[in-house]
Amino acid sequence: MVRNTFLESNMMLPDHKKKLKEGSRALLLLLPLLLTGCGQGATLLQESDRGGVVVYPFKGEQGAMLATFRKDALAVMKEKCGGAYSIIREGETKGRVRVSGPVEGAQEVVQERRWGIEFRCK
Repeated sequence: MVRNTFLESNMMLPDHKKKLKEGSRALLLLLPLLLTGCGQGATLLQESDRGGVVVYPFKGEQGAMLATFRKDALAVMKEKCGGAYSIIREGETKGRVRVSGPVEGAQEVVQERRWGIEFRCK
């Protein structure tokens, strides 16, 4: 149940403002779903007792080393190892293709590049 404010209950809003207000409420309800559907950050893809593989997305023009998710990947490795780790190898790995766009018909296909880091705990 939605509570009306004092102003709304004592005053009639024009139709276009009512529709805008209803649309805003719908957007607020859908916003968490839209955000979780967006690209993922750093994820531990493979895990063993002594290490694993972390993968994160990056943009081609920015490069994998400067990607904002690289810090997250390093934090995942540090947490998994409880501190020190060694990077065994790293490089571009299989990316993914996803459809992006809030409105049907105005969507675009996004090619996501991914960088993988194989690590071993010390």
